[in-house]
Amino acid sequence: MAGQAPPERNRYVDFLRALSILAVVVGHWLVAAPYMKDGAVEGGHLLGILPWTQWLTWGFQVMPLFFLVGGFSNGMSWAATQRKGGSYESWYSGRLQRLINPVLPLFLIWTLVAMFGTLAGIERGVVAMAAQLALIPVWFLSVYLMVAAVVPLTWRAWKRWGFGSFGVLVAGAVAIDVAALRFDVPYVNFLNFAFVWLAIHQLGFAWSEGRLTPGKALLWGLGGLAALVLLVGFGPYPVAMIGVPGSELSNSMPPTLALLALGIAQAGFALALEPAGRRMLDNIRVWTSVVLVNGMIMTIYLWHLTAFVLVMVAAWLLGGIGLDVRPGSAEWWLARPIWFALYIAALLPLIMAFARYERATGSDREVPHWRLIVGLLLICAGLGATAAISIASPLGVTGVRLWLVALPFIGAAVAQFGPVHRLTQSRI
Repeated sequence: MAGQAPPERNRYVDFLRALSILAVVVGHWLVAAPYMKDGAVEGGHLLGILPWTQWLTWGFQVMPLFFLVGGFSNGMSWAATQRKGGSYESWYSGRLQRLINPVLPLFLIWTLVAMFGTLAGIERGVVAMAAQLALIPVWFLSVYLMVAAVVPLTWRAWKRWGFGSFGVLVAGAVAIDVAALRFDVPYVNFLNFAFVWLAIHQLGFAWSEGRLTPGKALLWGLGGLAALVLLVGFGPYPVAMIGVPGSELSNSMPPTLALLALGIAQAGFALALEPAGRRMLDNIRVWTSVVLVNGMIMTIYLWHLTAFVLVMVAAWLLGGIGLDVRPGSAEWWLARPIWFALYIAALLPLIMAFARYERATGSDREVPHWRLIVGLLLICAGLGATAAISIASPLGVTGVRLWLVALPFIGAAVAQFGPVHRLTQSRI
């Protein structure tokens, strides 16, 4: 597959996609710091235990890079679809299917785990903690699916106003933070899921059209970093770019202006390094590694915390072996390579079992527009609620919020199955 890549393909896009997801995986495995206390497992969080590690999130919180890459890929693909006379329905249904198909097995298995765990008498709090931890990754998909759904609108805005469209989104993020942090307007901060991530996505459009050359990108990176330092140093924003237990404000849930500044900095520095990165990727071994990771990237992302939970359960069943070390101590740090090896060993069979659901399934059929939208809303409602309240329920016989679990499955069925229209235009 690596050898068959066309010479015009920008390999650096695939590299950044793989890098961003792997950084998220490593970050999650690092900050989760469970330990034994009075015979029970406590869910420690490294950022709360060692406050200095909160600075590391400036490097490990790389979801902005994924939205940057998404903007590049979506912009190129949508432009090609328009040139070939393709339809929005065919374009978006393919993306929706590729992203939601790998999620459904994860939901199904964790529903069964939560249900049988509850029926077996395991404490509901333990079941809920395990299920919520394992399903944390799904929040990102709900946002990304929404961002991809409005690409025709954001692309049109980019073609008409260029960086002005980015500026409007930044202004919106500023206004939302002022309303939320200065005037305490309730719930308005959730609008920054749109403003912040769409702004970074617009930079991906700029990249796809060559509007962010390495020299210009470096200036963007420095500007974003300067803004971030000022916002954290003199503003109300915490250092950590992800949520920290006990913190009054999270920079990621929902996103804040500080996370937008970080995204601008990361995008600028990443694109400034593009020439060096593309030279590196001319090495067939490096490029093959990138292709390999991209071929199972969603599986790695979705299942890496399930692997973590499996290792923790095994350690607990073995009498808490390795969990009696104080998180953040020298001994704890020295043990990280061993634990990471165990996480990888647990993840590999999951990848072998579930990577098949990541493969795109080509079709010559087109889903009606209204069904795409209804299916999308149901899917995103289910994924968002899962991240917020967990599929595990403190009430009921099953111990599972079955209505919540059903939403993504119903949404996928509405968007993909049933009577459809035959394509009359070319697809991409």
